[in-house]
Amino acid sequence: MCRHLAYLGAPVSPAELVFAAPHALLVQSYAPQDMRGGGSVNADGFGLGWYPEPGGAPQRYRRAAPLWTDQTLPALAASVRATAFVAAVRNGTTGMPVTEAAAAPFTDGRWLFSHNGVVRGWPGSMAGLAKSLDVTELLTLEAPTDAALLWALLRARLRDGADPLAAVTDLITEVEAAAPGSRLNFLLTDGTTLIGTTWTHALSVRSVAGGVVLASEPCDPDPAWTPVPEHHAVRVTEAGVELLPLTLDRSTTS
Repeated sequence: MCRHLAYLGAPVSPAELVFAAPHALLVQSYAPQDMRGGGSVNADGFGLGWYPEPGGAPQRYRRAAPLWTDQTLPALAASVRATAFVAAVRNGTTGMPVTEAAAAPFTDGRWLFSHNGVVRGWPGSMAGLAKSLDVTELLTLEAPTDAALLWALLRARLRDGADPLAAVTDLITEVEAAAPGSRLNFLLTDGTTLIGTTWTHALSVRSVAGGVVLASEPCDPDPAWTPVPEHHAVRVTEAGVELLPLTLDRSTTS
């Protein structure tokens, strides 16, 4: 499985969580603590997407190499002040390509998206859902991966005006029905709202000075980190942090 994290709040440097913290994303790339049988390292690419200002379009830096080999991102991340960001390191599923285009976060307009997990029975299990997309969308996917298809399905809902939490919930419901046992751990933000999900993998939340962090694994030993219960969504806004159950009967409300 991959590792990812996201932040929403007052302007900060992504470098702290990505590189400087005791169990930063960099450490999680080569020494993760909770892969749950999904590999041992996350060396198949990485990405960082950030918002220089609220309401603006995100910027993004991605590569196909292991994070620990990159010489550019540490200084770049340290120079940035962001009100929101998403960062991820990838452990590619066997048979899927290792390319820059396959690395999260994915982006469209004001959105950033990351998927930690796997779709069972790929690609056949997703054929029915893929048919709902425009043919041009399918032919121009960034990469032939489950994460890229999940993003295409999710962004189609967002473009149609769906509430972000409802769009995430409906997608998880449909994918779980088509591919039972999938690991569908999402991070989604538009720079003002942040949504994370736990569906067969871990996520922790921590409130920090001026903001909130969601991460696959706590980035430090501070007891303020709180595990998100299995089959739940986290929604972070200016109003605070909400935990909401994810159910297969679409009963989660927006």
